Amino acid sequence: MATEVVMPRLSDSMEEGTVLKWLVQRGGEVKRGQPLVEIETDKANMTYDADSDGVLVEILAQEGETLEVGKPIARIGAEDEAGAEDSDKSEEADPGESEEAGPAARKEAEAAPETQPSDDGAQHERREAAPVDDAPDAPAVAPRPVAKANGGEHLKASPVARRMAGELGVELARVEGSGPGGRVVKADVEAAAKEPAPATQPTDGAAATSEPEGTGEPAADAAQAAPPEPSPPAPEPAAGGAKGETTVHEPSRLQRTVSRRMAESKATVPDFSLELDIDMTLCIELRERLKAQTDRAPSYNDMVVKAAALALRDHPRVNGAYRDGRFESYSRVNVGVAVAARDALVVPVIHDADQKSLGEISRQGRRLIERVRDGEITPPEVSGGTFTVSNLGMYGIERFTAIVNPPQAAILTVGALKKKPAVDERGRVVARDLMTLTLVCDHRILYGADGAQFLAQVRELLEQPLSLAL
Repeated sequence: MATEVVMPRLSDSMEEGTVLKWLVQRGGEVKRGQPLVEIETDKANMTYDADSDGVLVEILAQEGETLEVGKPIARIGAEDEAGAEDSDKSEEADPGESEEAGPAARKEAEAAPETQPSDDGAQHERREAAPVDDAPDAPAVAPRPVAKANGGEHLKASPVARRMAGELGVELARVEGSGPGGRVVKADVEAAAKEPAPATQPTDGAAATSEPEGTGEPAADAAQAAPPEPSPPAPEPAAGGAKGETTVHEPSRLQRTVSRRMAESKATVPDFSLELDIDMTLCIELRERLKAQTDRAPSYNDMVVKAAALALRDHPRVNGAYRDGRFESYSRVNVGVAVAARDALVVPVIHDADQKSLGEISRQGRRLIERVRDGEITPPEVSGGTFTVSNLGMYGIERFTAIVNPPQAAILTVGALKKKPAVDERGRVVARDLMTLTLVCDHRILYGADGAQFLAQVRELLEQPLSLAL
């Protein structure tokens, strides 16, 4: 007996997924643990492996379709079940088409002119008086197969096609489906949107439906007697319009998730920011010594992550979250590092960062960043974060504020390391290697003193960095 393959929950926050590509075609053999389908989640694109052996009997979710977690997307069974499925499908006819082709539908079509209501009484009388044989025959035009929407029938269209039709103003009932079973897919909507709109016969208000007063001439003769005034020529639009050529891009599920979460955070989180400058002189010396020992010395961002992790252990409220009107505190310190990749923001997580050495943080951080940029990151690697570090210093940004990643209590931003004027212990103005850190806090769980004490400890650890190397 065939078993259903359902949309899996691939992350703790996943509610629905989009089928990107089937890696096994219908009727193909499937082995347990074999990659079956690529699925786009709210955090990453990943491959889902089959959990049973057999044959892919049926694909229930086409590529591009979005389904909720737990909804069936395919069926896996024995080889003979695939053959039985094909024979059953060949015998079945579309409900809408069978009704139209059946004798009952033909009788209804023949009876329709007699029962169809009329808005004009005189016109109704003329129809009854006219013999049936005098009625002109309708031209024989082959009906165009379209997605059915009349009579309560199900409209065969993928979710992506429905969304695009709404955005582009395309009537799905007039679109010919090229997908399985006549289903309307994304390409059909795009093609329909490019087709010119059908020309409509202009009307002239009441003159088109009534006769002129005081004459027995029809309105059409009166319109011919008075030629219409020439309308001024419409100005020719500039090539491509005022804004030039417009290209519309459909955001990925990851981009939509980031947009939604950041909009919710900005609208609901009452945040405030604290910033201070860190003297990185000793960190630079430490890194130079480490570079002499290894080709892959920790970066300054790795040092910030390590310092933040140690400080989070001593300030559990900063390592907590505000969720559903309650404060949450976590026993593990999991620091996320914001990474820009493929027009989206991904935050891989270094779990238990406070217990890892500086070298371990550096190696794991590099590996996670490479996996993000190669599109190979998995949901477990971006889940469970309790705090986030975001660095734009490599782009020359000296300081910036970021949006808190809810429900986390805070996010730490890192600016560029630059030589700046500073006053030393003797009151002299000297050049120092300074870096600005900014802590953005959720005021519902953190107050100014909480954030200031945490930030002061991070500065102390970075200005005396030997403890980071332990």
